[in-house]
Amino acid sequence: MNRKYRKTVIAGNWKMNKTPSETKEFMTQLKSIMPKGRWCDIALCVPAVCIPAAVRAMRETRVGIGAENCNAKASGAYTGEIATNMLVDAGCKYVIIGHSERREMYGETDADVNAKVLAALEAGLTPIMCCGETLQQREAGITAEHITMQIKLGLAGVPEDKIRKVIIAYEPIWAIGTGLTATPEQAEEVCEMIRSVVRKLYSSKNARAISILYGGSMNDKNAYELLAQPDIDGGLIGGASLVPEKFVKIIEAANQPTV
Repeated sequence: MNRKYRKTVIAGNWKMNKTPSETKEFMTQLKSIMPKGRWCDIALCVPAVCIPAAVRAMRETRVGIGAENCNAKASGAYTGEIATNMLVDAGCKYVIIGHSERREMYGETDADVNAKVLAALEAGLTPIMCCGETLQQREAGITAEHITMQIKLGLAGVPEDKIRKVIIAYEPIWAIGTGLTATPEQAEEVCEMIRSVVRKLYSSKNARAISILYGGSMNDKNAYELLAQPDIDGGLIGGASLVPEKFVKIIEAANQPTV
């Protein structure tokens, strides 16, 4: 991490877990053990039905609530979808866009991701835009090419005055929910490459300022070592964000003054 130039962000991604009642209980537990350090921003991206409960529970804290997806359209006949202005009105500050599960299971393309990023920025949300490679792509030696294309297409049309509002999350698909984790060196190599792509698209100043998270099975055991890398500015946390004690340990790892 490099706090001199950019924010450290620890963001939870609950996926399809917890009911509104369980959300209220979780937030109560989290508030009781939340560390006092203010080195990092904290976000919890929860299922849509849990957003109101999460916002109410964390209203007077520094935890920002986010959604796990959005639609690029402002309104219309899109049954089951949620527009960005709806998320803002519900109290969201963040939205995850282009998670590998959305791409793989629901066929989201880079064009879809781009449209959602632009819509989120227009609405005043902070998009957490995901990118990452499969094991097959890594073994074929095309990680850099694949992720570079995802970044270029995902950020197409994002003006220079808004690029710093985007958070990029690198999530090696082969390390999500598998128990596998990229080594700190592997994760750093890709995050550094992502920053270089942003530098070429925008400027060195903007590349220094953008936060890049690691999202491949970061947990309370490996967070400190991963966060010690200069180009890893936080984590997009899956399973560990569902347990208050584990999530707090990751926040504490991000709050270490020596990291």
